[in-house]
Amino acid sequence: MPSRTKKFRGLRTHGRGIKAGRGAGKQGGRGNAGLHKYKFKSMLIYAPDHFGRHGFKRPPGIVDRPTSLNVGELDAFVPALERAGALRKEGDTYVADLAKAGVDRLLGGGVPSRPWKVHVAHASAHAREKVTVLAAAPPDAAGSA
Repeated sequence: MPSRTKKFRGLRTHGRGIKAGRGAGKQGGRGNAGLHKYKFKSMLIYAPDHFGRHGFKRPPGIVDRPTSLNVGELDAFVPALERAGALRKEGDTYVADLAKAGVDRLLGGGVPSRPWKVHVAHASAHAREKVTVLAAAPPDAAGSA
């Protein structure tokens, strides 16, 4: 019995029609080809949101980007706190006003090497376990304002 290829030798299309033997011929192209042309109706039915923009982007000016600091980074942050005048010592405990240094949030990553009392606007639960978190502004700063 001759092979199928040998059987069709001399015939131009090997029994496949004009375009069916070429790449992605009968299916009308590969992938999303033709969604704006001959596959437009199926696009409207099955993927109506395929084209165009969706959603919105908030203007960068109104996006809140709070500055965060981990509890483990407090010791390395001491020089910056001293420059900002936001650090004082009570015995062996450091008392820091992170708002003066430009820090909005205190997170609980790491372990502090000494005891800390921190004035900060927001603190995570893990940060509260590791250091003493006081009100957002220290009492002596509130009296001077």
